[in-house]
Amino acid sequence: MLDQQVPEELKVMVANAGQMMRSLGGTLFSLQLGHVVGQLAAEVVSGGDIGIPLLPGRDDTDVQAALIPQNMTAFGTGLDIAPDQVQLYLAVRELAHARLFRHARWLRQHLISAITEYARGIRIDTDRIESLAAEFDPANPESLREALTSGALIPPKTEAQVAALGRLETTLALIEGWVDVVTAQATSRLPKADAVAETVRRRRAAGGPAESAFATLVGLELRPRRLREAAAFWQRITEAVGADARDGLWAHPDLLPGADDIDDPTRVIASLQGGASPEPDALDQALSDLLADESGDRPIEGAPGELPDEPHRPDEPTA
Repeated sequence: MLDQQVPEELKVMVANAGQMMRSLGGTLFSLQLGHVVGQLAAEVVSGGDIGIPLLPGRDDTDVQAALIPQNMTAFGTGLDIAPDQVQLYLAVRELAHARLFRHARWLRQHLISAITEYARGIRIDTDRIESLAAEFDPANPESLREALTSGALIPPKTEAQVAALGRLETTLALIEGWVDVVTAQATSRLPKADAVAETVRRRRAAGGPAESAFATLVGLELRPRRLREAAAFWQRITEAVGADARDGLWAHPDLLPGADDIDDPTRVIASLQGGASPEPDALDQALSDLLADESGDRPIEGAPGELPDEPHRPDEPTA
């Protein structure tokens, strides 16, 4: 803003001020990041609690499972459930999460790329900064801190950001839904497994560590409602084709279901079963027609199975 709005004759004088402001901005963000990490440290119960593996293993594609005992104890306080059952359930969830990322080695980078794509579109509203500076009351410094941490200086999301946010929400929902289904199967003999699972779902719906971290750092608001829908999606896939075929969907990013599939898993189930595919949509039909035109494979007139009569050339003998 200094570079754009300061008169030419004053730019040399404020050059050092611009560098100072950049340094101050970095310091403010570091403080904000430190606050978020400190908040996460008191809330997360495992390494995968925010949906993204934070503890690398032997290489960039490896993932470690980790639990935080004191936070697990705090999680189970007041649930009227034996502590060992809570710990066992949370441990199974963490192992399922780590196992997924070890199996789908592309998944971690896929998530990071989606977050990066979203964050790349963030811009600062300089008009709002000017207004804030004009209205700032030195006697009320809390108003400045609130403006800096609330995201009020960030303009509305662009179309590219909305698209990136949708992909990220869908992927995180698919991850958490898969973990829910796998954990429920593995803990089916645990007496209070359903009660612990419901506590986990309520915790997410109220805004868990992941929602708080993403909302504070990049203004990214996740929708917990998609998690239940994703869990129902994976349950239907499991019942239709079994666990092995279900887990095969994580083999490549192109196989990963989309938001529409979560709402209606019919297409995915038909594809995995090798049965008849649903009717193609308008885009699929247009592509098929285009490819048919380019290859010359046009529809043949006449009865099905009949070849068209070739015209008789005068120089050829007739039968």
